[in-house]
Amino acid sequence: MKESGPRYNFFVLFFATGFGAGYSPFASGTVATMFPGIPIFFLFSQMATGWYIAATLLLIIISIYLCEAGDRVLGEKDSSKLVIDEICGYLVTMALVPVSVLSIVAGFFLFRFFDIAKIQPAKWVEDKLPGGAGVALDDIVAGIYANVALRLFLYAWDTIF
Repeated sequence: MKESGPRYNFFVLFFATGFGAGYSPFASGTVATMFPGIPIFFLFSQMATGWYIAATLLLIIISIYLCEAGDRVLGEKDSSKLVIDEICGYLVTMALVPVSVLSIVAGFFLFRFFDIAKIQPAKWVEDKLPGGAGVALDDIVAGIYANVALRLFLYAWDTIF
């Protein structure tokens, strides 16, 4: 598929906007983490650990391309409509964590907190890495922070309750 034209633009924006979730008039990143992020996590969680990791890494690589291509199609830099990076960040948050209602909900809130807070080096990644890498990888850093925080939270929860 050539990198221009209506079909290319539709393909890029359909996936980069999280199947349209990025067009939400408010909190598009939060909406995308919830729908389709959580359903995609459910799908991925059915895979063996190695496949989950491989699929997540592949989706991260694809998201870097789609974020850069989406910005070109939209004529914007780091458009709030492009939310595939939030989906990837949530998958990183939930990587190798036991699946439960508690972990899914806590992971959602922790990821959104770290994604919005942009704690270093996430802010540096967003500002300094070029193109789609900067757009997508700051969410991966937020996902790593959220994964660690989620593990600590679940450990404390299990210890207390």
